[in-house]
Amino acid sequence: MKILSDIAALLTGMWITWKHMFRRPVTIQYPEEKRQPYPRYRARIVLTRDPDGGERCVACQLCSAACPVDCISMQPTEDTDGRRSAEWFRINFARCIFCGLCAEACPTLAIQMTPDFEICTRDIMDLVYEKEDLLIDGCGKSSHYNFYRHAGIGVTQPRGNGAEELPPVDVRGLLP
Repeated sequence: MKILSDIAALLTGMWITWKHMFRRPVTIQYPEEKRQPYPRYRARIVLTRDPDGGERCVACQLCSAACPVDCISMQPTEDTDGRRSAEWFRINFARCIFCGLCAEACPTLAIQMTPDFEICTRDIMDLVYEKEDLLIDGCGKSSHYNFYRHAGIGVTQPRGNGAEELPPVDVRGLLP
C-alpha cells in the first residue's frame, strides 16, 4: 500500500505542475512598471520633524541599541535651550535588514519606515546615509505628535504643564 500512496503523491505533484504550465505568467517589466508595495511595507528609513519644524531625534541611542546588525550610529548634542538632538546620525543601508526595530524603539517617532525600496547603487559607500540625507521636511505618519510637549521635559514649557502630564507632587505631603 505504500507504493500506491507514493504513486498518488507523484501524480498529484505532476498534476499541479501540468495545471500551472498553461497559465499566463505574471511578469512585471520592472523599470517601466513598478509594483505598488503594501501600505505597511517597511523599506527606507527617514528622520522626521515635529509639527514645529524642529528635529524629533533626541539622540537617545535606543535605535542603535535595538538594531540587530549595528548599522545605526549617532553623536548626541545639546542646544543652549536644553533641547537634545543628534550632532550626526548615520545609517549604513548596506548592512540594514529593514526589520523596523529601530522605528519601534524610537520614543519620539523620529525614525519612520517608508515604502521606498529603490536604494541600489554600485558603490557601497553611497549606501551610508548621513543625517542630511535622512531628514525630511514633514512629520511623516504621525503629524500630531510633539515629543517635547507630551513628555513634560522642561524645555518648551515648565514641568507639569505638558499635554498629558499632571503637575509635580510634593512627596513629603503624602507621608502619614
